[in-house]
Amino acid sequence: MNLPNGITGFYSSIENKPNEINENHFKDRCFNVVRKNGGRILEIDELNFTTNFLKVKVNIFNREIHVLLNAYYPFLALTSTVEFRYINFINDPVLSKNFMPFYKVLSKEELNEPLDIRKRKGKLSLENKNKLNSSELEQLFYWKPKTVGEVIFNFWD
Repeated sequence: MNLPNGITGFYSSIENKPNEINENHFKDRCFNVVRKNGGRILEIDELNFTTNFLKVKVNIFNREIHVLLNAYYPFLALTSTVEFRYINFINDPVLSKNFMPFYKVLSKEELNEPLDIRKRKGKLSLENKNKLNSSELEQLFYWKPKTVGEVIFNFWD
């Protein structure tokens, strides 16, 4: 997966500040999808300063699922667990299909893709396809995420 500029929420200048996703649209979509499938919303975590994603916890299909949306790109993920610096990504074909007209639903395989960080001539570089800006790369080298999912849905402050 190609990591786009601004996906982490960090930027090097005001000119390359990423746009933020419409929170109300996301909540609306979640309510509609959950209601359509006989589930219920348990909790809504709004955007805050310690994460770069919105989170809605739902009870659907007799289990709890977290729906995550990156705050800057329309990238959505489904998870069974969201804890500080640990997210267990899952696939759910029914929910994915319901969200696809509005968001790019990322699979657990895409999100669990390992990051390839290398050190060359004393400099760290990210070998995965990316357009991350210099501020994002600095954060990445500081926080040392292991997967693409940890970059797209992060707990970096």
